[in-house]
Amino acid sequence: MRPRTLAHLAVLATNLFFAANFSFVKMIAPRLVQPFGLNVFRVGGSLLLFWVLWLFSKRKTKLRREDWGRVLACGLAGVAINQMLFIRGLTLTSGIHAALLMLTTPLLITVFALWVLKEKLRPLQLPGLALGIGGAAWLISGGARSSSASNPLLGDVLILVNAIFYSIYFILVKPLMERYRPLEVVRWVFTAGFLFMLPFGWREAMATPFDQFTAVDGATLVAVVFTGTFLAYCFNAYGIRHLGAGTTGAYIYTQPVFAVLIATIILHENFSWQKALAAALIFAGVALATWKGTKKTG
Repeated sequence: MRPRTLAHLAVLATNLFFAANFSFVKMIAPRLVQPFGLNVFRVGGSLLLFWVLWLFSKRKTKLRREDWGRVLACGLAGVAINQMLFIRGLTLTSGIHAALLMLTTPLLITVFALWVLKEKLRPLQLPGLALGIGGAAWLISGGARSSSASNPLLGDVLILVNAIFYSIYFILVKPLMERYRPLEVVRWVFTAGFLFMLPFGWREAMATPFDQFTAVDGATLVAVVFTGTFLAYCFNAYGIRHLGAGTTGAYIYTQPVFAVLIATIILHENFSWQKALAAALIFAGVALATWKGTKKTG
């Protein structure tokens, strides 16, 4: 099988793993593992595997001194704050809400690109942003308490703020991804992020009642760490290497589809017409805001 074909399959698997995580996290948190404690296991376990992978790597690149500050900022925004808000928000809202709200990430990246990178505003971006933000607002305002959503309003807000920090991370990490191999950048960023989050999650992690875990609970925790984080980031890095960041990033649109199906099957969540309408608005907004049109030739 050709590397590009494998890369497409790897990126598709990445988004399937991320989508499954929405349901897997809710299966064990906060019932058995508190949100910040789960972050310690998730990031710490993956970080250990990233360093093991580095030990067997033939090519080892040294981080330049001038990039240390950027790596720390990426670790803070893209791992520590981002992951803590994500897990905490996910335990309060439904998996379907979280998955759909994460789709606003491309919209937020567009906003930061216009604001920070001073990119030129295209004609369709403004209505696109309005549609996407309207869809997210509709989704948040229509949140209802259920067995899997104890405080949907707060949870949705935390997920949205998490998406904001991930968008900031995306802008910050771009120069590093161009200068180093993607997997090396992820390892450095995870190392910095783990150090930032450890003081907040250490007590919760140590208080985890492992003696109450069933075989399914243990397998779920392993899946969150191994497939939902480590393998997902490895496969994503492979995709960036062979397909480029643009094509790899486009696969994010498959993630909410997977997440909705998995949450409906595993958590028995309801996909109502209101959620469908909100999803349509967000999808349309993202399409308009990120569409660059066709280049004229001749």
